[in-house]
This record gives sequence, C-alpha cells and structure tokens, in this order.
Amino acid sequence: MVRTESSRPESRSALRALQAGAILVMLAALPYPLFQLDRYTFAKELVLLATALAAALFCVHSARAVTVFMVDSLIAGFLALSLISSLLAANGWLATRGLALSLAGAGLFWAARTVARAGHGPRLIAALAVAVVIGAATGLIQAYGLITSDLASPTRAPGGTFGNRNFMAHQVAIGLPVLLLVTVQARRRRHFALGAAGVALMAAALVLSRSRAAWLGAAACVAFLAIESLWVGRGWAERQFRRRALVLGGMAVGGMLLAMVLPNRLNWRSDSPYLDSLTGMTNYKEGSGRGRLIQYGNTLQMALDHPIFGVGPGNWPLHYPRYMSPGDPSFDADDVIPTNPWPSSDWVAMLAERGLPASVFLLLAGGSVALGAWARVRSGARRTAALGDLTIVATLIAIVIVGAFDVVLLLPAPSFFAWTAIGALASSARPIREVPLSPLARRRLTLLLAVVGAGLLIRSLSQVVAMAVTGAGSREALELAAKVDPASYRIHMLLAQEWRADGQCGRALPHAERARELYPDHPAPRVVLRRCGRTG
Repeated sequence: MVRTESSRPESRSALRALQAGAILVMLAALPYPLFQLDRYTFAKELVLLATALAAALFCVHSARAVTVFMVDSLIAGFLALSLISSLLAANGWLATRGLALSLAGAGLFWAARTVARAGHGPRLIAALAVAVVIGAATGLIQAYGLITSDLASPTRAPGGTFGNRNFMAHQVAIGLPVLLLVTVQARRRRHFALGAAGVALMAAALVLSRSRAAWLGAAACVAFLAIESLWVGRGWAERQFRRRALVLGGMAVGGMLLAMVLPNRLNWRSDSPYLDSLTGMTNYKEGSGRGRLIQYGNTLQMALDHPIFGVGPGNWPLHYPRYMSPGDPSFDADDVIPTNPWPSSDWVAMLAERGLPASVFLLLAGGSVALGAWARVRSGARRTAALGDLTIVATLIAIVIVGAFDVVLLLPAPSFFAWTAIGALASSARPIREVPLSPLARRRLTLLLAVVGAGLLIRSLSQVVAMAVTGAGSREALELAAKVDPASYRIHMLLAQEWRADGQCGRALPHAERARELYPDHPAPRVVLRRCGRTG
C-alpha cells in the first residue's frame, strides 16, 4: 500500500522481518498440555502480530507515497465492518483477539506487496516456500517419532507444531502452489532438487494427516495448475518445463507411496485408515460429516439472527450454546469448554461473526485479486509473470476449498501465509492512484501503527505469560495467571473448581462469576455457582 525505494534499508528490514516471521509462525508452540490448542494458537498469534507490526513500521518509515489498488478499498471495508462488529460484541476480549488477527493479516498483505514492489518478491516467496516445508516436516517428525517433544500433541498426531493433524495439512495444502512455483522457477539445480524434496515431504505429510479437506484443496489447486500451465499455457511443449513438471509429479507420488508403506507411530483405529478417509470423503450421513452439517445449520441460524454485524469476531463459541440442537456433536455439556473456539468453516464463521456485509467485502477482495491475476494470465504476458498469477488463483482455490470444511483465515499460521503470499504475488497489479505522503503524515501514521500494534501485542503477550505462569502448577500461580490474563475462561474455571473442591466457596465464587460473565451460556460456571449456593 505504501511505496518505498528498493535501495532503502527499510524495505530490506521489512523483508527480513517477514522471512523470519514466516518460519517462526510455523514453529511457535508452548509446552503446556493443559491449554490444549491454545498453546499453539496463542504462540503463533504472538508471532503473527509482532511480524505484522515490525514489517508495517519498516514500510511506513520509508514511505514516500501511498499507492492505492482496487482491492485496498475492499479490504478496508472488511476491516471497518469488523471493527464495528467488535465494538458491538458481547465478549470484547474475544472480539479484540479476532479483530487483531484480521488487522495483522491485512498489514502483512500490504507489507508483502510493498516489499515485492521494492524488488524483493522472489526472496520473500522463497522464504514462504521454505517455511511451509518446515511446517510439514514437524508433522512427519512426530509421525515417525524422530524427536520426542512436549511441543507436539500426542492426541492429534501428526500435527507437529500445529497441534492438530488437520491444521498441519491445511497449511500444507495452501502452501503447495507457492512451493511448486519456487521449484519450477529455480535457476540452480540444487535449488530445484531441494524444492522437489520439499514436494515429496509435503505429499507424505498430506497423506499421513488423513485430512480430507486438505486432500480436496491440494488436488484442486494442483489440477488447476496442471491444466492451465501445461495444457492451456502450452508449457508441455517446453522441454525444461515439461521435465521439471514430470520430476515434481514423480516426487509427489513417491512421497505419498512411502508415507503409506513406511512404518510410523500413528495409532489409527482402522486397518486401512487412508482408504477409509478417501472413501468417506463425501460421507455426510455419519461421523464428522454429519456433525458438520448440524453445526453449519445451527450457525447459519445464528447468522440469520445477526445479519448485519454478526455476533462479533471470535464470539461464535459464546453464542453457540443457544443454537445447539439435540445430539449436536459440536457441543458437550459435560466439558468445561463445551465447544471448539470456531465453527468448522471459515465462511460459515465469517457470516455468523462478522455479518453478511463484511463477508461480502472479503469475498469481493479475494475475487478481485483472482480476477486480476486471471486477466494478466490471459493478456499473454511472459511465462514468469503468468506462473505467479496462476499461483495466486491456485492458492485462493485451496483457501476457499479448505476454508469450506475448517478454519483457515481464523488461525494464525495459515492466515500469515495466505495474506503474505497473495500480497507478494499480487504486486504486479496496476495501482489506481498514488497519494503523496508528507513527513508529518508519515509520522502520524507511524505513531498510530505503533500504538495500536503495541496494544494488541501486549494483549497477546499476556495470554502467553499467563500460560507460562500457570505451568508452575501451584494455586498461587493460577491466581497470578488470572490477574495477568483476566479474560481466560479456562484459568478462572480451574480456580473455581479447585477452590470448590476444597470447600472454599468464598474463593471459588469470584472466579465462577467471572467465568460466567465471559461465557454466560456455558454450563460449567453455573454448576460451581449452584453448588456454592449461588442461584440466578
């Protein structure tokens, strides 16, 4: 969004921040099993926010003008409506966290585009490709027991540092087009060989994950790239391009076959787990497929009841107990935390949490980027540019398909990757205007970014610190953690239940009441309050 000079050190500093952040967001995790998925998402959110803030400040510091593209107004509209939704949300803590994710994503998009327009696009895209291979490798390391670590969740293997096999696989599916682009365009043989090895690793990780959404997303984007680049784009007629495509295809098949035949440490209940996942891909009469349909129907009713601004970013779990139906597998009344933090779809979540107008703005933003890339492909531009634009469309295809069955843009790692990759690849789009930025305006913009970013960063850091304090195990540590992160429903419920078990209702009640304030319709706080004689 801002124009910098490629020779200025600030653009190179922004590049390094984005490169480091891309790798760190894949690896970030905390060794506190008590917090389940939060120990992964909180750590990755902190990296996401820190990287977005650093990259944005570097870009603005060297800005001479604000370069406006058509998609910018659509993203700004989405963010503005999300802000209003946050202000109206019942749980402001959850809303702030959800809004921060969107703000950081947009910041990464604009920073990546600025860095790419300064001439650093190939280096940034290469770093993203390396990062996604590292993410896949963490899943493989867990699957084969190469390293034993508390950072990996044994109940959701092979999730690696994502904590969940589906999340790892979704990241791989979304990142696959970028890795293929970098590998096909590699100028040196050793770089091509490394990229081909990465393709094999990612293919193996996809198979071992048994993630049907990731399989569909990866298959769709690869099929699109093959048809458009090899057939329609006549890449098959070019000897080197054809040879590299065949090698990559062979490496992918080899990686999948090895994953199925090599012994691993995954404890599947079925004797034919991969075949079962494949044949059950369209089964919506039972299992997780049926649960999704029930959840989608209930969540869409939530969206119909809040059509304009939704229930607020991150507020879906707060409201879902009011919409759950009998036999709904998405709700477990006996669990302290009876629902997941998000519904099993980005698009259903957007409608319910942000409302229809914000969802339309986001859809139009993605559509405008895809149509612009498609138009540049059809304009007959040189192959290098065409491959980059095809990668934009393929990445968006993967995001749309995977996001239809699970969350993508609501999670920090895939959100980081998606916004950054598309921003860097879409840098060749034609701007619609350029507004000069005076030194005074630049200082004010820098101050605004610093204040807002620091506030969101401190809030994110408090969640991580509270988690670390809780890890000490004592009740005094839990009390301190509740003060560090007063919005932690989990910590307040732990204290409420422990004090109640010791017969000290006087100390349990404040935490139970706080937990009920945070999640009014969750059953667990009411149970503690009732047992302590508090009604109403």
